[in-house]
Amino acid sequence: MALRAGTKFLYKRKIQQCGAFLCLSRNASEATFPVQEFSLHNLDHGPAVEATVTRDDALKYYREMQTIRRMELKADQLYKQKVIRGFCHLYDGQEACCVGIENAIADTDDVITAYRAHGWTYVRGVPVSQVLAELFGRKLGCAKGKGGSMHMYHHNFYGGNGIVGAQVPLGAGVAFAHKYRNDGGICVACYGDGAANQGQVYEAFNMSKLWDLPVVYVCENNKYAMGTAVERASASTSYYTRGDYVPGIRVDGMDVLAVREATKFAKAHAVEKGPIIMELVTYRYHGHSMSDPGTSYRTRDEVKEVRNRLDPITSFRDKLVDAELVTKDEIKAIDKEIKEHIEKETALALESTEPDLSELGSDVYKTDVPIIMRSANKFKSIVNLPNM
Repeated sequence: MALRAGTKFLYKRKIQQCGAFLCLSRNASEATFPVQEFSLHNLDHGPAVEATVTRDDALKYYREMQTIRRMELKADQLYKQKVIRGFCHLYDGQEACCVGIENAIADTDDVITAYRAHGWTYVRGVPVSQVLAELFGRKLGCAKGKGGSMHMYHHNFYGGNGIVGAQVPLGAGVAFAHKYRNDGGICVACYGDGAANQGQVYEAFNMSKLWDLPVVYVCENNKYAMGTAVERASASTSYYTRGDYVPGIRVDGMDVLAVREATKFAKAHAVEKGPIIMELVTYRYHGHSMSDPGTSYRTRDEVKEVRNRLDPITSFRDKLVDAELVTKDEIKAIDKEIKEHIEKETALALESTEPDLSELGSDVYKTDVPIIMRSANKFKSIVNLPNM
């Protein structure tokens, strides 16, 4: 037994199977956990390898991840019932990525991501009902039912993007705006392991390094680009090193605390020195999209093993229980509460109606100055949407 900071007792128990240490706090309001060591590229030092979390923050992270999981499972159900049509890319398995990053940046920092955007939309402040309504094509949706799965937006969230890798240079542009304004903010630009082979990604790396833009490039490496394993698609799967002159970090993307600590480090670097890459090693449980069963290029046993051994929600839950930050009964109550919340939010989304035909040509621009422009239909739209 050791005393740290005068108030907190930490007990370290070695786990023989993995050689790690689990830190159990005897103070129920805070605990310190080790995180997997980070791999570094062009960096003298990296993020902290211990993460301290308060009970309140830990429960917040758990609630957010569990809400995303439940929301995606509901989307899966409603897609199969044909309530959701078109493309639909689910995020379950990757919840620690968006939750860890979001809890290390400010609301005024910007995020842009690819088409697997539901979880990101939620953590950026959009209620579940508005995420689901957007999937349904209803007025209540965060893009008024006109964007769907791949095109969700919110304040300081530049959305999903249906073109593979196209969001990366856009993210560099958003970061340029922060540098131009000298406001201390950053842009987080997310992309997948498949998009990592796109030429425009490297053009963005080059420009952002030339200008030292405050941008954090995040490769969410979920191991499969559509239906192709990374080893079959990439000559180098060390995505964190592929910026060459841009430094990088490889992170355990299934550990929300590791992602949070890495993001804190990356944000500080981006503000002071310019672009940096984070590769988050994660995993998606569903197929690439709802039309992909996800079993032709990987086995069911592989998915089951990842769920059992590395799931970001259950592994975090177990840490919290072992550290006595929360009891099993409290976790059960939270899970029940979230399940009921998802059902209520789903009902709200289903109550919403489809957009009017006159909406087809609106919301093309966001501006404070009213302008008249030609629309995609017989109407002319007067654009004046400062609060959109």
